[in-house]
Amino acid sequence: MEQLIGLPEGGESVIIDATDATFVEEVIEASKTVPVIVDFWAAWCGPCKQLTPMLEKAVKAAAGKVKLVKVNTDENQAVAQQLQVQSLPTVYGFVDGKGVDGFMGAQPESKIKEFIEKMIQAGGGQTGPSPVDQALEQAGAALTSGDAAAAGAIYGQILQHDPEEIRAMAGLANCLLKEGRIDDARAALDSVPAAKANDPEIAAVRSAIDLATSTAGLSGDTAELRAKVEAAPADHQARLDLALALYAANDAAGAIDELLEIIRRDREWNDEEARKQLIKIFEALGPADPLVMESRRKLSSILFS
Repeated sequence: MEQLIGLPEGGESVIIDATDATFVEEVIEASKTVPVIVDFWAAWCGPCKQLTPMLEKAVKAAAGKVKLVKVNTDENQAVAQQLQVQSLPTVYGFVDGKGVDGFMGAQPESKIKEFIEKMIQAGGGQTGPSPVDQALEQAGAALTSGDAAAAGAIYGQILQHDPEEIRAMAGLANCLLKEGRIDDARAALDSVPAAKANDPEIAAVRSAIDLATSTAGLSGDTAELRAKVEAAPADHQARLDLALALYAANDAAGAIDELLEIIRRDREWNDEEARKQLIKIFEALGPADPLVMESRRKLSSILFS
């Protein structure tokens, strides 16, 4: 398989550990070639456990434009004292052998990305969409065009580069689902870390998988089910079955209309089953989908009328 442009194929790691003895070589000298970010940490430091993984992820995404050096201050106190590290975590950035920026304490992911972009610019590099972001865009375009196999291959390459890239995990599962491989799609989500299980993209794919499971084989029944609903408009189970069949037939708008009609007639029916199925469809389509935004307004009008 051809290597994606921008995703490194190996070579020298951009994330290493340094000691008092190697600090000059791995940080001062190395920063004359590429910006170096130094993460001073300790095993007992709770905020360090939050910051370091985010630093590592952002540095990997920069694909060689910046390097991360981690220094355990319990084992390497000399350099920490020399740089007057007073609290942990502390992060310093070096360019051309000199410290140019830094911060203390845990930071949100957005601030970490800004810091890394600032370091890249300080080193004379160009910022912009990362190679991973570019690959994700490429995969999304392939999936939108209907080429789930090509999109899945790209997502797979991204995960080889960064096994914890949530967007690629969700994308790969979605590709498998588009190919009708429901069990494989579900299995693809097994590797999602517990802390990311409720990520919106993961939740969207999981809802899509649940819907695909519950609607399997229903798409051919729409005419018969619609006739049944027209003959007995108060038959909520028949209307629910019609909604699921419409969704299976790729008519999400029609499915939503039928679910909204159940809610309008009896919102409490079957332990709010219609609302629960509607929320799954909303999650599967995504919050930015125009149909979802319009349907949420309709739902609010029904619930608060």
